[in-house]
Amino acid sequence: MPQTGGENASQSAVASYVAVLSHDLAQLSRRSGLDTLGYLLEMVRLEAESLARPNGSGNGNGRRG
Repeated sequence: MPQTGGENASQSAVASYVAVLSHDLAQLSRRSGLDTLGYLLEMVRLEAESLARPNGSGNGNGRRG
């Protein structure tokens, strides 16, 4: 299903927010000695940042779902 410009903007805003939160959680996890959890949260951050970019797909094929 095609997405409208508003849907893309909303998804981008959510992805940006997730990127910020996951970064903060990753730092907290690592400071607490939870290195694997910190690593996984950094992977979440990278994916969220990719999706937050204009026309970002995050998975290389231009679609999510």
